[in-house]
Amino acid sequence: MIPSNLRTGAGFWQLGAFVALVLLPKSAAASDFRFDRDTVGFANATVFEYREGHPYLRQREKGEPKRYTRRCFVMCRTTMQFQKFARFDPDSPPLDDNALAARIRKVTRRAAWEKPLPAYQRVVFPGYANLRAMSKVRREVVRANIGLGWPTYFRFGNFRMLFQHDSKYHEETHANLNATLARGELFVGFLTTYPRLSINHAVLVYKQEPASQNGGIDRYLAYDPNHPESPRELTWSSRDRAFAYQKDWDFIGGFVHVFQIYGKRLQ
Repeated sequence: MIPSNLRTGAGFWQLGAFVALVLLPKSAAASDFRFDRDTVGFANATVFEYREGHPYLRQREKGEPKRYTRRCFVMCRTTMQFQKFARFDPDSPPLDDNALAARIRKVTRRAAWEKPLPAYQRVVFPGYANLRAMSKVRREVVRANIGLGWPTYFRFGNFRMLFQHDSKYHEETHANLNATLARGELFVGFLTTYPRLSINHAVLVYKQEPASQNGGIDRYLAYDPNHPESPRELTWSSRDRAFAYQKDWDFIGGFVHVFQIYGKRLQ
C-alpha cells in the first residue's frame, strides 16, 4: 500500500502540474512575442504621403509596380492570428503555392479574438521557422491570402472615433491596454486624429517597456505594418491623460486617439 502522505503529496504535484498546463496557453501569446520572428516581413505602403502632417495623394511613378496598400489592419490581424492559431515546422519541406494558400486562409479566417489553440490543434506551416521568414520568401502567396484592405474602412468598431474622444475614454483604454498585456495577450490599436487626417492607422502593441526616469510616461513597443524593419513606440502621459505616437516619415508625431480592435466581436 502507498502511505497516505505520499498519495497526498502526489495528488498535490499532479494538481500543480495541471494548473500550470491550464495557465500556460493564456500567458504565452504576448510574453513570447518577438518582433524579428512573429511579424510580417514586408511593408504596407501608404496611399498618401504626408508633409507636415497634411496628406497628399502619392503619385505612382511610371513603371513602378502596384503598391501593397490599405493593409495595416489586415497585417496586424494576421500577425495576431498566426500567433494564436499557427505553428511552424522548419525541418519539413515547404508546401506548393496552392497548399500554402489554403493553410494561410485556414488561419486568417478564424476570428482574431478567439483563444489561442493548443499546439496539436494549430495549422502547421512546414519549411519555415516563423512568420517573418515565410512572409519574406513567399510574399506574394501571403499577400494574396490574408485579406483585402478596403473592407476595413467599413468595420463597425470604426464608428467609435466619431464620438468617443474624451479623456475618460482614453484612461479606460490605457487601463485595458495594461490589463491585456498583463494577461499575456496582444493589443491591436486603431490610431486616428479624427477629425484631422494626419493618421488613420493600425498597430499591434506587444510589450510595455521598463519604467523610465521621465515620470508619468508609459512606453510601449508596437509592430507597425508600415515599418517592418524595427518596432515603433506608443506612449501614454498620465499628466495629459493622452496617447502619443512616434514621429516618422508618414506621421508628424504626437497625440492620437487609440481604439482597441480585434479584442472581441464587433470591436
